[in-house]
Amino acid sequence: MAKLTMVQALNLALAQEMQKDDAVIVLGEDVGVDGGVFRVTEGLIEKFGAERVVDTPLAESGIVGMSIGMAVYGLKPVCEIQFSGFTYQAFHQIENHAARLRWRSQGRLHVPMVLRTPYGGGVRALEHHSESREAFWAHIPGLKMVIPSGPRNARALLVSAIRDPDPVIFYESKALYRAFREEVPEAEESLPLGASQVVRKGKDITLISYGAMLRPTLEAAERLAAEDGMEAEVIDLLTLAPLDDTQFCASVQKTGHAVLVNEAPRSFGPGAEIAARIMEKSFFYLEAPIARVTGFDVTIPYFSLEHSYLPGVQRILTAARKTLEH
Repeated sequence: MAKLTMVQALNLALAQEMQKDDAVIVLGEDVGVDGGVFRVTEGLIEKFGAERVVDTPLAESGIVGMSIGMAVYGLKPVCEIQFSGFTYQAFHQIENHAARLRWRSQGRLHVPMVLRTPYGGGVRALEHHSESREAFWAHIPGLKMVIPSGPRNARALLVSAIRDPDPVIFYESKALYRAFREEVPEAEESLPLGASQVVRKGKDITLISYGAMLRPTLEAAERLAAEDGMEAEVIDLLTLAPLDDTQFCASVQKTGHAVLVNEAPRSFGPGAEIAARIMEKSFFYLEAPIARVTGFDVTIPYFSLEHSYLPGVQRILTAARKTLEH
């Protein structure tokens, strides 16, 4: 199998789905001639032409509105918003229309569209380029919210998102785009939306994360084993909506300890919902309070302080040790 970056794996998913299904359309700012701001769509316009790889004006509301119309009339648009901080300009199209059409039409209409957008910090980007606002979308009924953590599951999840009959918000961590390579099979591969994965087995504590935060979480788990002799079980959520609470609740029932890691701001963030699910389904198994390691309740700072804002290995380790000592 070839070893691919996340950018290359996403490009493979798009190319293969476009080859397989003429209804799949890619659109967005600079996705055609320039291959996208991060080159995820590079080479697609040469393979499939300008009618299926559409360079749009700089108008996020228009991009999403066109995608909704295409989807209702039988196409499968995959639109790209260059940075997640620019999706707010299309919020009314996403919330008022994409998320509601199935309900509003009593099931007669579907919106099989994917909105791809880079999110998160760690790459010294400018304002409106580094936030982690997945809680916005996971909170809206009618939307699916997907956040891959590596090249292979990014490819497999994007395939499933394109084939899904409902709108999917697909967050891609900029920090992971070219951070590492994984073996990705050339043959078709997909992962179900709404299913998490146990990526490290353990018996002493459960660490729950997703997206870019999975790598520091795994590193913290390895250090916890090497330095403290404690084996952490690590859960990669992959999808925030629908949220698979079966895996992490079962894990907490085994370990009795839980630490939640996300780079989104702390208040009302994904970690709060995960903690609530654990309290509802696994409360009597807990041996210590649930800990959260998150971003802070401030706008993510610029370059020199960016890494102080993002959860890192040491913050995760400190939270895990405190939980285990309780």
